[in-house]
Amino acid sequence: MKKTIADARDNYDDIIDLPHPVSRTHPRMSEEDRAAQFAPFAALTGHDDAVKKTAEEYEEETALRHLPNGRRGS
Repeated sequence: MKKTIADARDNYDDIIDLPHPVSRTHPRMSEEDRAAQFAPFAALTGHDDAVKKTAEEYEEETALRHLPNGRRGS
């Protein structure tokens, strides 16, 4: 038997139309502060730069290996 939206709503009939609770001790967070919680952040400052630098060094080494006699190009 497939459940419908109406069936799902029946599960919450006792609370669905209640007003949103308001805390007496904790003020509502501003929209700006709430949005900041979902903003991306770098857990490791400088990590992206270090990864890019390593990739560039690897690519340079790989290119050097493909030159005749391992000589650097000028």
